[in-house]
Amino acid sequence: MHFNLTSDDLAFRDGLRAWLAEHWREDWARMRRRFASQDAMFAFLREWQRRLFDAGYIGLSWPREYGGRGATIMQQAIFYEEIARARAPELPNVIGLDMAGPALIAHGTDAQKRAHLPQILSAEQVFCQGFSEPDAGSDLAALQTRAARENGHFVVSGQKVWTTYAQYAEWCILLARTDPAAPKHKGLTFFLVDMRAPGVTVRPLRQISGEPEFNEMFFDGVRVPAENVVGRVNGGWEVAITTLMFERGPRTISRQLHLRHAIDAALDLARATPRGAGAASADPVIRQRLAQLVIDGEALRFSNLRALTRMLRGEPPGAEGSAAKLFWSEAVQRALELMLDIEGPYAQLTQGGARAVEDGYWQQRFLRSRGDTIAAGTSEINRNIVAERVLGLPKD
Repeated sequence: MHFNLTSDDLAFRDGLRAWLAEHWREDWARMRRRFASQDAMFAFLREWQRRLFDAGYIGLSWPREYGGRGATIMQQAIFYEEIARARAPELPNVIGLDMAGPALIAHGTDAQKRAHLPQILSAEQVFCQGFSEPDAGSDLAALQTRAARENGHFVVSGQKVWTTYAQYAEWCILLARTDPAAPKHKGLTFFLVDMRAPGVTVRPLRQISGEPEFNEMFFDGVRVPAENVVGRVNGGWEVAITTLMFERGPRTISRQLHLRHAIDAALDLARATPRGAGAASADPVIRQRLAQLVIDGEALRFSNLRALTRMLRGEPPGAEGSAAKLFWSEAVQRALELMLDIEGPYAQLTQGGARAVEDGYWQQRFLRSRGDTIAAGTSEINRNIVAERVLGLPKD
């Protein structure tokens, strides 16, 4: 793997670094706690995406005719890496940018592309994902939401859950069953659903971290025009697989930097925290755990470079994406668990506590990280993928 940047790549990176140095000087992970509500935070994030879009940094690898820049995969990877390096805010329309948009580019009609792609880039249309269901577990093909054809429309009824930012979304990519008699992978259809349509209800779910980031959605006889089918009727599984493959695209390259930020913070905390006659960093057990995390971070970095190599060759993401996601999510949890162990009894104090370390910042991060081993495929599902597709073990 040799990643020698071209002169164009270097110019792109330097231009992006200069723009970020001028427009962003904080640490987003800490700044986000200043907002009075999640509504206020999301409004800020939507405006942040618009600023990046106006500067030409959103939809880098998308076709120019739909508002993209026609840039290379390498430049898209550079963007995500530099955003992480600058500790800049996340993009609120991540489902639109990483999943709905690429699915439309691959399978959508010209009318669908014109209606949605430019607005996804500018954050005028925020998308959410209607895949998971309460009774389907991690078996996406076992979903029960129905869509029945009726007078040029489909009437959708059912429930979805764990839907990120659905309370702010204008549109939803929805997978529903259109042929109950067909094998479970064959009778599914992929829809674009207007979240303002009559019969759509969104209920936020408050996590243990206190944030209502995820939601459950109810569809009670929602009428969806037939022209909102993406791909073909009963061919939704193919579109869904394309969508999930893009979920493991260039954005995942930045994960190793987010992990490195947590490791660096753990090192700083260990050096600053008294432990016996010295600092916690002198404790041999703490030192060993810190060393292992540094090794983990480097392993993840090289795994991500392997995935980037496949993308640069024009190959679809492989099972290494599942391995990297599994490894990253559990390594982040180990880093945050170590942070709380270093804090000792003070780890029981949360935001607002008079003696809480950094006002309980790491406690909140620890609680939020529990969702990382669930979202984008649970650890159990990702282990099965690696077992079956890499090790060649029999199906579970």
